[in-house]
Order: sequence, then C-alpha cells, then structure tokens
Amino acid sequence: MALVACFARTLRIALCQQQSRCIATSPSCRGLDELFEKPLKAGEVRQAGRAWKAADLRTKSWDDLHKLWYVLLKEKNMLATEALRLKANGEKLPQPVRKQKVRKSMARLKLVLTERAMAEESQHQTHRLKQIINNL
Repeated sequence: MALVACFARTLRIALCQQQSRCIATSPSCRGLDELFEKPLKAGEVRQAGRAWKAADLRTKSWDDLHKLWYVLLKEKNMLATEALRLKANGEKLPQPVRKQKVRKSMARLKLVLTERAMAEESQHQTHRLKQIINNL
C-alpha cells in the first residue's frame, strides 16, 4: 500500500509541475475547475481526438503512462460531471462518444501495464505490479 501511495503522490506532483507537456493538454492543477469544460465561443465546435491505441501506448515510458492515466481519469470525471449537469438541464452530452474513447484508452493502458508486469523476471514483482494495476 505504501508503494501505491508513493506512486499516486509522485504522479500528482508530476502532473502539477507539467514536466511532460506532450501528454497533458490542460493547464496546471486548477482545483474544481477541472471538473467542468470550458464554454465554447459562438460557432465553435469542440474537437475530440481518437482513443489511444495499445501500440501507441507500448512506446511510452512508465512515467508517461502513469501521467496519462491521471489525465484520462480527470477527463472521465469531467465528462461525468458535464453529463450530470446537462441532464439536470434536460440536455444531453454533445459528443457522448468521448466517454467511450476515454474508457477504451484506460482499458488499453491497463493492458499495456499488465503486459509489462508479466514481462518482469521476478514473480513476486509481477504479482505486486498486477495488484497495483488491478487497483487502478
């Protein structure tokens, strides 16, 4: 459990310092503002990219994958918050496929982490890594 706490703390610090801007597209830690989408200007359409492919994720470092996990988690929480806010106003999420893309990306990321854990030589290390991954 100490490893999980250390891992989570390290990732939070890394995300706040934005050392890897190639993954994070949001500004540094903003608090509750991160749970809501920025309003669009008149006539502007929100662009949504594709889900991450496992082949793309396999080329990333452990640190990049951990940072990406938290970026995806923030996106998932933001989309859930927006969906509830819009539902309360009788509206629907404009691009519901975004939730599916985030879910697929997170599942693929867990797959890549599991593959890396299975490649470890030590069975003990493999078991510990799989426990951490399954708790994500």
